[in-house]
Amino acid sequence: MADRRPALVTAYRVLAVVLTPLFHFLFWLRSRSGKEVPHRKCERFGKADVVRPEGQLVWIHAASVGETVSVLPLVDALISNGSKVLLTTVTVTAAELAEKRLPTDAIHQFMPFDAPAPIARFLDSWRPDLALVVESEIWPCLFDELRHRPIPFLLVNGRLSDKSHRNWSILRGVTRYLFQCLDFVLAQSEADAERFRHLGCSNVGMPGNLKFDAEEPILDEAAFETMKVQLGQRPVWLAALTHPGEDDYALDAFDKLRSVYPDLLLILVPRHPARAEQICNILQSRGLTYSRRSSGGKISPETQVYLGDTLGEMGLFYRLAPVTFLGGSYTEAGGHNPVEAALCGSALVTGPRVSNARAVYKDFWKHGAALRVSSPENLGASVENLFKDPEAVEGQAARARELVEAGRGALDKTLEALEPYLKTTDTAGGAA
Repeated sequence: MADRRPALVTAYRVLAVVLTPLFHFLFWLRSRSGKEVPHRKCERFGKADVVRPEGQLVWIHAASVGETVSVLPLVDALISNGSKVLLTTVTVTAAELAEKRLPTDAIHQFMPFDAPAPIARFLDSWRPDLALVVESEIWPCLFDELRHRPIPFLLVNGRLSDKSHRNWSILRGVTRYLFQCLDFVLAQSEADAERFRHLGCSNVGMPGNLKFDAEEPILDEAAFETMKVQLGQRPVWLAALTHPGEDDYALDAFDKLRSVYPDLLLILVPRHPARAEQICNILQSRGLTYSRRSSGGKISPETQVYLGDTLGEMGLFYRLAPVTFLGGSYTEAGGHNPVEAALCGSALVTGPRVSNARAVYKDFWKHGAALRVSSPENLGASVENLFKDPEAVEGQAARARELVEAGRGALDKTLEALEPYLKTTDTAGGAA
């Protein structure tokens, strides 16, 4: 492993040092839009107001909700094996999910800004015995700092889209330096593994996709029964985890569907609940009657759209809707994990832009376990076709569940791959 730092990495570090004072202003701006938690500002600068626990500490960094959900079973397994776990995230929504779902012996912190001082301060405070980043979290200062510390550094559930691979391939010297900071890469698929090898990772394994090992989403049985009563015999479909622009696509499709199913209910769940007011304005401008989950709203016969502006309730919404349009697939977001919907028995309709989980979607599309709709203009017609054929809906949902069940096993293989790193760490209190 070459130790010479490329000039561009040095330049990135210098620029990050210069910009570090401006991160205070950036934090303030992000706080105004709900993207930061004001009273936890110190964490974004690497300062902890929580004491490092005694014993072996595994640090896992998962940027957002999708990555967090995928590693929760890994967190549980590590704690069951005697480790303590520190989970960092970037987004507020992931932090809220972590607060609800993390076990007692796990700690959540926000990831510090990627600059030398915050990163060094964070590592000095927590002294992790093992560092794991999830999927495609590649930050120059973080990687460079860990390169020079005696901390095993792994990437788990690694994925690298064709686009990301092309972009990283442009600067070969920088890319090889950064990717060679990793001691081991555990990739989701053989295609991902080959891309990591091409970019300079010498130690790459392929245990599979941790998302297949996800547990079924939590269901509030009482809420489910209450909403089923409120729905009665009304048909319902779900537009889940939508991003800006996709709300309008779903509502355009809803308008078409109502000409055939006048009493149809649309459950609309934005990817970020903070957008709820914006969506309410859209609904009002379209003259639609709606009810909000966050306000305790009920589904009355007059309710046309039910706005699921809460976190941690996808298990409820997926189980209420026999058909789901899964968002992020008509935007640059790159799609969302379809496994939770598949485990809940909802038939999936998606757009074509699913780079975040392309291997999973390709299998789903190939085996008729999800319906790919290339253009949002055809979304309404595609959902209507499914509504007209309940047996097709049931068959599609069953095939999706079968594919998920067949793909399980990545968690055990990942734990097996981590075992040598856990055995050789200092269990007396962390790396120096």
